[in-house]
Amino acid sequence: MTGRLEGRTALVTGGARGIGAAICHCFAQEGARVAVADIDADGAANTAQDLAGESMSLTMDVADVNACRSGVEHAVSHFGHLDILVNNAGFLVFTTVHDCDVETWDQLMAITLRGPFFCAQAALPHMQERGKGVIINMSSLAAKNGGLAAGPSYAAAKAGVSNLTIHLARAMAPHGVRVNAIAPGIIDTDMTRGLSPEHAALAQQIPLGSKGQPNDVARCALFLASDDAAHITGEIVDVNGGLHMD
Repeated sequence: MTGRLEGRTALVTGGARGIGAAICHCFAQEGARVAVADIDADGAANTAQDLAGESMSLTMDVADVNACRSGVEHAVSHFGHLDILVNNAGFLVFTTVHDCDVETWDQLMAITLRGPFFCAQAALPHMQERGKGVIINMSSLAAKNGGLAAGPSYAAAKAGVSNLTIHLARAMAPHGVRVNAIAPGIIDTDMTRGLSPEHAALAQQIPLGSKGQPNDVARCALFLASDDAAHITGEIVDVNGGLHMD
């Protein structure tokens, strides 16, 4: 541990498992106090309990706008301030252009795109008042390649996250708030494991030769949250083993 986030507070949505849990552990090991937010109350509590340093858990469904607002307020009230928001909560079910139904489309948009916006909207006044803060959104390789291995709704939602990131970065830069996104490729998590034949075939094309691990994304989030990235905002950072290069 080098203490890169010493004295800072972070709220991580979707923090119970996978990439979110890896980010929570990485931030805590670097000195941050972490609020672990997830729709899975027991999972969030278990992750928070395992963290190094001070932590709390929040039961939070990011598809519920009021839950986004109250979750941010709880974190601010508990810690006294909020330095870092990681919009990681997501939902992924494989569909095609032929079989994607309205319910799947709406649920995916609510969790993956609407949730990050309203979590950010709730956090921004606190950060703006203090003249500093970091927001990290979770985009995806699907936002860049059309998501043929994930589906049309997921690709559209993640493309929205990327563009939302740029909008927020421009809007909040005068207030000292940095906003960036991470675009993971094929990461070995419960959510993506065995997702679709197309997904498995895509994994075989990774130039570095293997799927990414949650910690690969967590270390990128740590960089973006730290002072090492003090002059970086409005970026979408690829973590995909070379599967997409631009």
